[in-house]
Amino acid sequence: MAAKELRGFEDLECYKLAMQVFRETYRVVSLLPPEEKYNLADQLQRAATSAILNIAEGYGRYHYLDSLRFYYVARGSLMETLSALIACNELKYTQNEIVRQRELCHFALRSLNGYIRYVRNQQQGKQEYGERAVKDEAPVYNIENFDLDQPLS
Repeated sequence: MAAKELRGFEDLECYKLAMQVFRETYRVVSLLPPEEKYNLADQLQRAATSAILNIAEGYGRYHYLDSLRFYYVARGSLMETLSALIACNELKYTQNEIVRQRELCHFALRSLNGYIRYVRNQQQGKQEYGERAVKDEAPVYNIENFDLDQPLS
């Protein structure tokens, strides 16, 4: 089977567009001053990386509700990336690039929203597992014998 025949998350239009946003954010990060290394630069990289990784992870989930959870996080990460790019523009770290950057982020968001709609309509896994979302059990914390006057060890 040829490599072109394989289908996966890399073939998704929303992933390809999110990857363009990812590359753009790393380009912008290279322009930021050193004092932004652990602030705006770090946040930009984390948000853009989160978008592509959550699309990939959502694609790897079987039940549609589990997949949607990751796609929603990716959508939020794209919005966070856009907000950070706007901040870079406001702080004059970039010069008149925000129109193109906003357009790129909105293309990625529209594509992801379309894919979310497709996944929701397909409802893969519903017949086998029902309509309940996959959830982790909440941790139980026992604090009844906790003495607030004693230092933690």
